[in-house]
Amino acid sequence: MDPHTIATLAELEALYARPAAPSLAKEVDYLHPHYRAFVEAAPLCLLSTVGKDVAECSPRGDAPGFVQVLDERTLLMPDRRGNNRIDSLRNIVADPRVGLLFLIPGINETLRINGTARISVAPDLLARCEVEGKTPVSVLVIHVQAVFFQCARALLRSRVWDAGSRRPRNSLPSNGEILAALSRNAIDGEAYDRELPERLRTTLY
Repeated sequence: MDPHTIATLAELEALYARPAAPSLAKEVDYLHPHYRAFVEAAPLCLLSTVGKDVAECSPRGDAPGFVQVLDERTLLMPDRRGNNRIDSLRNIVADPRVGLLFLIPGINETLRINGTARISVAPDLLARCEVEGKTPVSVLVIHVQAVFFQCARALLRSRVWDAGSRRPRNSLPSNGEILAALSRNAIDGEAYDRELPERLRTTLY
């Protein structure tokens, strides 16, 4: 083993200082009204899941409040239209543990929630998530186990909300270019890029 690899909990705890009191005081096992305000203001949430053989993270987004608070220990997250890979859902079937990271444009603090999730197709829950006359195929019912805010350092260092940090999309390979290269041109990359804006517009919900 690499002698520089930290392989035990004892080694890890010896490497880092003990957490300060606020780092521990901020964690609770329910949605305090202050934390609920973050959930209801967030248009973007990163969903982490753990499958049988893999851990993954996937973005979820919609208008602020798209993740609904059913009560102080329960959240409702719609599974909007996507690519039908259903990677996160497959993982939840195998292992219900989830992590959520809520982001709000212009706010450097984020909100972290750990818990468990189940996939539901209950008609009343689907109806709660209707947008433009369309309901999601399924929803996640998330049981909250831990909630705390993450301090601003990561977003301050990354300057993610600064206008000067934005890059034009054409500074990186397009989706079509990536698909054409990886499929050895079995997928027409130019056609994919050309049709993408309309496809996104008509299949958003």
